[in-house]
Amino acid sequence: MEYSQILAFLTNLIFVMTLGWYLITNLQWYDYRIERVVLRHHKTWWHLIYFVIPFIAYYATGKFFWIFFYFAVLPSIFLWHRKLDKKVVLTWRVKRFLILLFSLTLFQDILCSLKEACQIYGVFMPLLMTYLGSLAIEKFLFEAYKRQAKGKIASMKDLTIICVTGSYGKTSMKNFIAQVLSHKYTVYATPRSVNTLGGIIRDVNESLPENTQVYICEAGAREVGDIYAIAQLLHPQIVVVGKVGPQHLEYFKTLERIQRTKLEIIHSDRLEKAFVHTSVTNEPHEKVTFFGDEIQNLTATLEGTDFDLEVQGTVYHFHTSVLGAFQTININAAILIASQMGMNGEEIVQAVENLKSVEHRLERIDAGGKIILDDGYNGNIDGMLEGVRLCSLHTGRKVIVTPGLVESTEELNRELIQAINRVFDIAIITGSLNKGQFERELNVHQPIMLADKSQMVKILGEVTRPGDIILFANDAPNFI
Repeated sequence: MEYSQILAFLTNLIFVMTLGWYLITNLQWYDYRIERVVLRHHKTWWHLIYFVIPFIAYYATGKFFWIFFYFAVLPSIFLWHRKLDKKVVLTWRVKRFLILLFSLTLFQDILCSLKEACQIYGVFMPLLMTYLGSLAIEKFLFEAYKRQAKGKIASMKDLTIICVTGSYGKTSMKNFIAQVLSHKYTVYATPRSVNTLGGIIRDVNESLPENTQVYICEAGAREVGDIYAIAQLLHPQIVVVGKVGPQHLEYFKTLERIQRTKLEIIHSDRLEKAFVHTSVTNEPHEKVTFFGDEIQNLTATLEGTDFDLEVQGTVYHFHTSVLGAFQTININAAILIASQMGMNGEEIVQAVENLKSVEHRLERIDAGGKIILDDGYNGNIDGMLEGVRLCSLHTGRKVIVTPGLVESTEELNRELIQAINRVFDIAIITGSLNKGQFERELNVHQPIMLADKSQMVKILGEVTRPGDIILFANDAPNFI
């Protein structure tokens, strides 16, 4: 091979792998669904800059493409990746994709070089074949792993499975249930925000201990049928449907479709009890208990939350250091399940008092004379407004850091902005998703717009001081 042929060979191989890296990163963000990457991406202009233009330039510039690639495309994608706050995780699925792409591209290029049949090495074909091949491989492995998970669950004869879903607070509810029940049972809950069918299957196979008495699982959805599939895998004995609202409305289109999807969780052959929030439905069922309106004498401050609730015919007073009035919905669910599982009122009161805040969900941190409310993992209007209300109780300056609401509506973002205007002195708006609306409607003493979060630490150091309260509300990744 001549030098020019070697250069073209290597450039093609590296270029295809670069496009593949960009593709698999985006696929991982959007649950490996190509239609969401193409049609529902939050920054579609990235595709134009990092995929479409380089792809067209490869065929348009011919033998001079290497100059454009090595001096423009490769550095720009490197810088793009470096700035991401949610980089691709090298799971086995990602590794299989990249290995297959490398193998197919190398095979294509060697074949073309030996036969001298190619004027230019292909780009589209190895990417397409890898995507289709990866789909086939993952589908085969998925079914195998699914059978393995079903077999493991079936073998644990005394295992009680509790499934939690809803629009808001699923992770907090799951963790509160786990903390309360752990006072009496050996409990295992899905980690972090694992709530998809694939994630649950992997968690069961790899992490569910054999001696577990109670398995608590969070069920999420982006499409009708997602939660039904989880219910058919686990067949839980106890389910909870928490508060439902217009979260993910862009996927489901109507609130009624969201409600129906969340109620798919009750389709379990082993269902014994379902606790359903009153925002979901009022249709009676012999196995359904409605909840959400029983909390009495609620007081929620920056020091903690107090309320009264009837348990097994007796009204008890509950105190917890967990912040946020809205969290009483999730704690209420935990109390109902604990009672259902045989814990008495005194045991439940003690368990609630020992509850710990869920990380990044209205978690209070005192540092450097400042109060920090880390609500970065909360993205719903009720939770964010409660964070704003708690900050209003502080006598010093108030600072909020937020991108606004994601996967929501302009009306709900307007409600959030109006609340911010009433309470905060400084508002730091991160990202470009809601930038236009915030620029039009935000009215605080010191508004600060950041294109991304890379300058956030520096800005906070410059504008905040001891005595301030800082609310981090909804830490959306920068691809959103």
